[in-house]
Amino acid sequence: MRPADPSTAGASAPPSDLPPLRTVGWVNVRDGRLLAVRTTGKDRFFMPGGKVEPGETDTEALVREIHEELGVRLDPGTVRPAFVAEAPGHGLGGRVVRMHCLYAEPLPGSPEPAPNAEIAELAWLTPADADRVPPAGRIVLERLADVLSA
Repeated sequence: MRPADPSTAGASAPPSDLPPLRTVGWVNVRDGRLLAVRTTGKDRFFMPGGKVEPGETDTEALVREIHEELGVRLDPGTVRPAFVAEAPGHGLGGRVVRMHCLYAEPLPGSPEPAPNAEIAELAWLTPADADRVPPAGRIVLERLADVLSA
């Protein structure tokens, strides 16, 4: 029997009473721009990544999600924490998302990021694109602005 998934525990409770949804996001910055993805059917861009499954480490979740979404194979040995962004999740009825933002490098020979079937579009965003992302994404772009202005 699989252990209970703490991210869905109490699923009948109001979203504000549920524990934060633990996710990971890949901090991939090039030329002052942050890689973001838009999922098919969504109107906002998100950091590539996703939910941490039961029994998975943040590193395992990031490596899995980035390969699934973008075809990129990350080097698990290069994964390191950047910061945590916590905000109400977009489309989650007020449930809080706690996104562990992580730096990581692709394995040598890994392809450039490319959308898979669930990803409609890639974009390289700047802090000026805050209106294109959900609340947690705004926190990430604010942090990026702080880094770029330092």
